[in-house]
Amino acid sequence: MTTPLTTTEDVLAAAARLAGLDATGAVVIRDGSNVMYRIPGGIVARIGPSGSQESAGRQVDVSRWLVASGLPVVRAIDYVPQPTMVGNRPVTWWEQLPEHRSATTGELGALLRSLHTLNPPTQPELPSFDPFAGLGERIAEARHVPDQERTWLARRVEDLREQLQQLRLDEAGGVIHGDAWQGNVAVSEVTAPVLLDLEHVSRGHPDWDLIPVAVDYTDFARLSSADYEDFVTAYGGHDVTATAAFRVLADIQQLRWVIFVLGKAATSSQAAHETHHRIACLRGDIARPWTWNPF
Repeated sequence: MTTPLTTTEDVLAAAARLAGLDATGAVVIRDGSNVMYRIPGGIVARIGPSGSQESAGRQVDVSRWLVASGLPVVRAIDYVPQPTMVGNRPVTWWEQLPEHRSATTGELGALLRSLHTLNPPTQPELPSFDPFAGLGERIAEARHVPDQERTWLARRVEDLREQLQQLRLDEAGGVIHGDAWQGNVAVSEVTAPVLLDLEHVSRGHPDWDLIPVAVDYTDFARLSSADYEDFVTAYGGHDVTATAAFRVLADIQQLRWVIFVLGKAATSSQAAHETHHRIACLRGDIARPWTWNPF
């Protein structure tokens, strides 16, 4: 009988053996839905959740396509099987980046401008961006949250879904990152700004990639006017806050951020408190600018 692999260290060790790599002395970089390790040879291993083989393979393909398109992006290792499967968990292998910092708003805006000029590839086939993907299921599963709050969130999803349909944005769209913020661009002294975290690259309206920074400026006061102006200028002058769709897209983005921390509230009292606070903000009980703790 095969012994089940119960830890990500076990999965990493098994995947490294299959790929012919050395995982001795592996160091955790990030422990989230995807667990990332630094291993010898300048390699980063990314362990996906169970059942995410398709997504993991698409991220590798997207990286290779973006490299071929001339966009600075995190690079998948070419000489190992991608993804390497251990049971139903995919492990992908990436080139380790040099020491780096997160991007400025201007650096992010410039990279998004380049990304958004690309035509969607025929291969890999990119999914259409769905801002509501999984939200209803996560709300329904959140039995640790009072029924009144879960009911309100579910209704909010449906209200915003209807509002988005009425906007009639171009559904085909171009290439978007899907999770665009300064932390998903790495800037070092020896490389151009590099795009990271390709999990949500998809086809969609480019304004989705502008919303997170815009909301940080308008609703959270996390950015100065100069920071936001740098972002708009680097992107090419398009200010999403001046569009008719802005408030609906912003409300959807904020709802997504609430439901993200909602999932952590089952096992974290801090996340539970933060969930209640964020819902109160969305319901209008707390005036903007809001202060939300990161998770």
